[in-house]
Amino acid sequence: MLIDSNQMVSMTEANQNFSKVVRQAEDNGCVVIMKNNKPKFVLIDVEAMHPALSMSDERIDRAAKKEISRAKWL
Repeated sequence: MLIDSNQMVSMTEANQNFSKVVRQAEDNGCVVIMKNNKPKFVLIDVEAMHPALSMSDERIDRAAKKEISRAKWL
């Protein structure tokens, strides 16, 4: 996975300057939060997730049921 270094912040910076990190996510679409120098979390602007948000409730229900039944067999 390639990550632009301008979109990475440390966990410490995210904790201390959350407003700044949110603005970065608004400007860039997302921010990767690093923990122990490894990508751990992603803060995503909801508008950048538009395709996922456009799923109908029925499609979401079907996908959820499929994942639940798959998880039961694991």
